[in-house]
Amino acid sequence: MKAPNQSLAIEVKGVVKSFKTVQAVKGIDLQIQSGHFVALLGPNGAGKTTLVEMIEGIQKPDSGEILVLGKSWKHHSAELHREIGLCLQETRFIDKLRVIETLRLFAGFYGLRNDRVEEVIDLIGLDDKRKAFVVNLSGGQRQRLALGISLLNRPRLLLLDEPTTGLDPNARREIWVILQKMKSELNTTLVLTTHYMEEAEQLCDHIVIMDQGVILKEGTLNSLLGVGPGYEPTMVTIPFKRTLDDLFTELTGRHLHE
Repeated sequence: MKAPNQSLAIEVKGVVKSFKTVQAVKGIDLQIQSGHFVALLGPNGAGKTTLVEMIEGIQKPDSGEILVLGKSWKHHSAELHREIGLCLQETRFIDKLRVIETLRLFAGFYGLRNDRVEEVIDLIGLDDKRKAFVVNLSGGQRQRLALGISLLNRPRLLLLDEPTTGLDPNARREIWVILQKMKSELNTTLVLTTHYMEEAEQLCDHIVIMDQGVILKEGTLNSLLGVGPGYEPTMVTIPFKRTLDDLFTELTGRHLHE
C-alpha cells in the first residue's frame, strides 16, 4: 500500500456525491498542503458544503477516496475527531449558559484544563463578555464564540463553512483578525467556504473556484488573476482591477454571489 503524503493535510481523489437526482460533487480531485489557508469559492449549489461535509466525515462519498491528515474516516474516526475543528454558518448554544461556562463545557469534552479556556477567550476577544449569557450576545460575538470552541483542541485542521455569512462588515473583520493571528502563530491548515471574495483575498494562500459540482480553477490569488508577483491585495477595491468575481464570470457567465 502506498504511504500517505505527509505534506498533505487533505487529499481528495475522484470523489462523487449525489442526492436523489442531484449530483452535488462530480469526480473532484483536490490536494491541500499542510499549513495552508485555502478558500473554496462558488455560488449556492456549487458543491462547496457537500465537499466540506465529506472532508469532515459528516457525509460519505458515493465513490472516490478522501484522506484527512493521512487518515480515512472509515478506519481512524476517533483520531480525526481529536485533530480537527469545525465552525459552521450558524451554531446553536444553550442560551442560559454564560460565555465562560460554554467554553468550559466544550473544553471538558476534550479533557482540557481551564488555562486553555483562558487562552481561547483571550484569542477571540470575549474576556469582557465572559459572564454574559449567550442569549445576550450579538451575532458577531456568537460567531467568535463558535470559532473559539473550534480552536479549543488546537486542531491541526480547521474547517469553516461560511462562518461570516450574515455578519456586518465590522463583525466579519473581527473574525478575520482572529484567523490571521492564528495563522501567524500556529501551523493549522484552514479550509474556508465563503461567498466573499475579499475574505478569500485577505486570508487564504490558495483559492479553489467551484461551480455545479466541479473545480473550475485553482491557484494563488496572483496566478488566478494573472497579476505580477508584486501585487498585494487590499480591502479597498481599485477601479477596473480584475477580481475573482470577474474570473468567475468569465468561466461561467454568472457572478459568485448569484
